[in-house]
Parts: sequence; structure tokens; C-alpha cells
Amino acid sequence: MISLRDVQNNPEIEALINGAQKQLDELGYTEHGHRHISIVSKRAGEILEKLGYPQRTVELAKIAGYLHDIGNCVNRVDHAHSGAILAYNILKDMGMPVEERTEIMMAIGNHDEKTGTAISEISAAIILADKSDAHRDRVVNTNISTFDIHDRVNYAVTNSNLFLDTDNKKIVLDLKIDTQICPVLHYFEIFMDRTMMSKYAAKYLKIWFELVINDTKLL
Repeated sequence: MISLRDVQNNPEIEALINGAQKQLDELGYTEHGHRHISIVSKRAGEILEKLGYPQRTVELAKIAGYLHDIGNCVNRVDHAHSGAILAYNILKDMGMPVEERTEIMMAIGNHDEKTGTAISEISAAIILADKSDAHRDRVVNTNISTFDIHDRVNYAVTNSNLFLDTDNKKIVLDLKIDTQICPVLHYFEIFMDRTMMSKYAAKYLKIWFELVINDTKLL
């Protein structure tokens, strides 16, 4: 069976990840490279593992998380759809069964808030993992005076933790935001759609999504 390690060692995938980050650097986007995809892969796997899903489903979620942004190598616009097709064909060449690569394709194709929604346990885990990764480490621009709102909000997030409370059946995104850099309201200006997407993804997994910012529960 194809594992996350196999995917990480695939030179074609590595080239797509590097190409995607190169293009987003030129466009002035936040980091979507190895740091981000590794976090999404790890978090997605942990969510399903703690919820008691089969180990193979957990592994597929990790793979989908690692591959979810390769479509940025084609274009930022519709990157979820192009990435899904790229992933499907690469995994086919690697010998992954059609049922598994279809699940991964669906999850990647539905991770963007503009066009997607949770349609499977894997896609729900990818959404929660992806949308929770707001942090100053994602800011590529080093000139604070030229920050746009996305740079400023991400840079203001000094700590970002996503943890599953299985006893109370909820998943909590706990953020620390430096309000001297930007007010909390600005977080919602750019992340409201992603927050609502996370809420519905949690509902798909039969858990509640909770957002805590600076020790205050907001959702």
C-alpha cells in the first residue's frame, strides 16, 4: 500500500510542491510549502485517528493533506481542482488502488472555501487541518511596512493550536493574536468563510467546532 513516506519521497511531487511555492512567492501569498503541508498532513491524520477511524483512512488523510496544495503549481485560481487531478494521476502511476486515490482526489478538490465543502471524513479532516493553520511563520514578506491584511493577520497570530476534546466531542482552534499588530476583527474579515467551513466540516465528523482567541470563546 502507498504510504505517506512513499509520497514524500516521490521526486515528481517534490517538484510540484517547490513549483507551487515559487509561484505563490511571486504572487505575494503566504507560505504553502513544506511547513504548511506537513502541518495539515499531521493534523488531519491526528483528527481521524483520535476519532477512531481505521488506520488506512488515517494514512489516506495524511497523504491528502500533504498533497492538497500542489495545484498552486498550475495556478492559484482553482488550485483545489487542478491539484486533485494532479494527485489522482500521480497516485495512479504509483500504483494506488482507484478507490483510495478517488477518496484523496475528492478531499483535495473540496478543500477550498470558495468551491468546496466536507463530503467525506477525509475531506472534513483536511478542511479542519488546513483552515486552522494561521501563524506568523507563514508570512513570507519580511517588510512589515508593506504588509497587506493577510500578512498582517497571519503575522499577528503568535500561537495556533488545534486540539480534539473527545470527551466533549468538540475540536478547538485556540489562537493567540497580538492586538497591537491587528485587531481580532481583522481575523474575521479574512477568515470568516474558512471558519464557517471548519464548523460544517466538524459537523460532518459529528463533533462541534470551537474558536478561542486570546482565551475568549468566540464560536
